[in-house]
Amino acid sequence: MKNLTVSFVLSAIFILIGIQPIVHAQSSPVMYFCERYDQDQGEIGISDRFTKGYLTVMVKADKPLGLKNVYIEFDKYNFYSQKFDFYKKFNYTIEPDMKYVYFSKNEDSDLKFEEAGFYRVFLLNDANETIASALIEITDSN
Repeated sequence: MKNLTVSFVLSAIFILIGIQPIVHAQSSPVMYFCERYDQDQGEIGISDRFTKGYLTVMVKADKPLGLKNVYIEFDKYNFYSQKFDFYKKFNYTIEPDMKYVYFSKNEDSDLKFEEAGFYRVFLLNDANETIASALIEITDSN
């Protein structure tokens, strides 16, 4: 009887392990930040804490993003209301087959943080749906 109970418990454990969903380290696009992107050197100065000024937003995915018109939106944390308030939004055009893309200052978008604080940054599709997001802290100085 004891052997039957042990066999049943071991079988149940193996069955539960076998039906667990497969978890991947990166199941959706990842957003992060750097000081700038260089075609030869890649990302320069990756962090989640920067001083005021221009930044580059990086997005990396396992599969093509399938997007053409996208937006980078900044929402700044308001300590008085304890909520994030809209700060800025910039539009970009990318290729649908891109899996790795950077967003930086251009003639239409400055991607500049002028005020110290905590920000939520979003990559949005043309329907304003969130594709990726991340938090960043901007300080007055190092």
